[in-house]
Amino acid sequence: MKTTTKKLSDTKVEIKVTLDAADLKAARERAVERLAANVKVQGFRKGKAPASMVEQQLSPNDIAGETIDIAVRMTMPKAFDELKQAPIAIEKVDVTKYVPDESAEYTAKADVLPDVKLGDFNKLKTKPEKTVVSDKDVQEIIDNITKAYAEKKVVKRAAKLGDEVIIDFVGKKDGEAFPGGTANDHHLTLGSGEFIPGFEDGIVGHEAGDKFDLEVTFPKDYPEKTLAGQKTVFETLVKQVNEVVKPEENDKLAAKCGNFKTMDELRADIRKNLEMQNSHRANEQYRDALVKELVEKSKVAAPEILVQDQLRFIKEDVVRNAASYGMKFEEFVERAGQSIEEWEKSARELAEARVKASLVLQILAKEQKIEALEEEVEAKITELRDVYHKSKEALANLKKPEVRQDIRNRLVIDKTMDFLVAANGGDAIMNQPAKKAKKTTKTSADKAEKATKSKTTKKSEK
Repeated sequence: MKTTTKKLSDTKVEIKVTLDAADLKAARERAVERLAANVKVQGFRKGKAPASMVEQQLSPNDIAGETIDIAVRMTMPKAFDELKQAPIAIEKVDVTKYVPDESAEYTAKADVLPDVKLGDFNKLKTKPEKTVVSDKDVQEIIDNITKAYAEKKVVKRAAKLGDEVIIDFVGKKDGEAFPGGTANDHHLTLGSGEFIPGFEDGIVGHEAGDKFDLEVTFPKDYPEKTLAGQKTVFETLVKQVNEVVKPEENDKLAAKCGNFKTMDELRADIRKNLEMQNSHRANEQYRDALVKELVEKSKVAAPEILVQDQLRFIKEDVVRNAASYGMKFEEFVERAGQSIEEWEKSARELAEARVKASLVLQILAKEQKIEALEEEVEAKITELRDVYHKSKEALANLKKPEVRQDIRNRLVIDKTMDFLVAANGGDAIMNQPAKKAKKTTKTSADKAEKATKSKTTKKSEK
């Protein structure tokens, strides 16, 4: 066997393999054995007759076809071993010459893992960001808690800032209703900034039963380009005005939020949780920035087939996100202020960055001999079993060899990231689970989180 290689790009090659009579003889013997399994020779059980007798009943064309197929399968792995670049996928195989029992020639195009030249991984300039929790940050959570526990009383007076109103509205541009501009029985807290500028102020002073046209102009930088900078009219009906009465910030409120005796204890708990959240976020950003810098210092190409895989994953995430809002992919992207072309460009950049990061970390792990021990893999699988103990499908997947290997690979990447952090003087314990602060009741924690994220999607819909 003789092999020659043509490099088409950093991640794609074409190999040309020439086979001699000896290569074809070995393949022919296997071909006859395989075909013989389905041949019945009188006096012998199926598949038990001597090869010489079976061969007499086989078509020469069948033998030739099976021989070249086996010859290609037998010799291709060796051809790539000589290339010393692992193939990701064989794109196309063409038999260009075949003289049965004498010689054959074929070419194969393949995507291969690129040669990665790793940059200096222990002299990176990226530093972890210091995080600070201010009194204002703590007070914002307290404010959200008071909102969650606030009482609402129906009042018969003109609405003012801070009130909640229940409204119906229809948004129109040039006399025609536009998508996403209509709602019934919508609860809106005036002054929340939930809607575009001018909308909430325009409701102030109106009472229940008032029906009026509210003229507003969308911001010039509004994500929905058909509405950006446009004058519109909202036909509005105020159906109810609720006065929002917030509870006092006292020990009684603290007790509602969990096992706290005083507001000082609650504030301390909130500060501790915010510090852990901010630290975790900053550490994740630091790790990502380290890898990004290492990629920039390294020589690495992204194989197109791996980029396409990542693009598929990215799009699937967006499609699921869109579906959760009752939208199609295209509509969701446009609502985010991007054209499909712009989204595809940014998604490709992200996909290429992910592939390059993965390849660089794999090489770093290989060079530093970083591995996941069998007991570490088993411990992770046990942890996942506990998490998904109610899902038969998930538990079944955990038994699959490919899933086990994926878990192993992820553990190696995590350990490699820890190594990279430590090599650059970062905090190597960032990947350790944080200790839990004093447990709050489910009700108060959920309400506080919900209140913190209370900005609805109405800004993007109106």
